Amino acid sequence: MTALTWVSGVFRARVVAARLKSEGIDAQLRGALDGSYGLTVGDMARIDVFVPEDQLEDARYVLLVDEVDATLAAPSEWWDAGDDSPRARRRWPWWVALAILTVAVLGPFLGYVTNW
Repeated sequence: MTALTWVSGVFRARVVAARLKSEGIDAQLRGALDGSYGLTVGDMARIDVFVPEDQLEDARYVLLVDEVDATLAAPSEWWDAGDDSPRARRRWPWWVALAILTVAVLGPFLGYVTNW
């Protein structure tokens, strides 16, 4: 087995391994898999991805294709690109302001009524 790459985190490692296996490439993960620490960061979260030496070039190609696809994909902030009404995007500050105003007005009133 030859080292292909390393990733940070179990979820990302399992996604990479599943992607490689979907293309018929045998992948093995080595590192902080299913460890006793639930939350790992930095080098503690490093997981190495290994593939057979004869499949190394194919695996690199699969990772390259996935990286290019991710780069060319539309940004996630385009989810509302078809919505022409600017009101839909600016409605939440009004709800927050209404909630703050309601608490500011009703709070002292309820304190006065209940003699708190």
